[in-house]
Amino acid sequence: MFLSGDKNMTIDELRFSSIGQVQDQYLNPKVPATGNKKPLPTGEGSFAQVLNKIQEQADNSNVARGNIKFSKHAANRLHDRSIELTNDQMLRLNQGAKEASEKGIKDSLILIDQLAFIVNVPNNTVVTAMDQTETKNNVFTNIDGAVIA
Repeated sequence: MFLSGDKNMTIDELRFSSIGQVQDQYLNPKVPATGNKKPLPTGEGSFAQVLNKIQEQADNSNVARGNIKFSKHAANRLHDRSIELTNDQMLRLNQGAKEASEKGIKDSLILIDQLAFIVNVPNNTVVTAMDQTETKNNVFTNIDGAVIA
């Protein structure tokens, strides 16, 4: 019982709304339509599909520029093994990376003359390099394709 002024009141007389009666009012307020809403894009697929498409475009443009890079490890191997690449060999290495990208290869062995290069194709980066003396008895692992350029 509650006291209100001079008389005693019950809860029913106070006219409280139940939670069920007010929940939509506070939890799901109705917003008047303004007509300024932009429609959601349709037909573009899931977030993962859109993300993969953008990443593939970035990977392909990186390779298409033909600016192959050498990791620090690969640059050290070239120096340690006294391997100097000619302009023609660099062009062929770039072309080999481009062909690997077109075939969907991610990690490629690219053979040029007596040289072997392991290339991370999406990053357009030579990971390691070796000449014919190192390639005779080697097994190449963690590649998913090879290009002879």
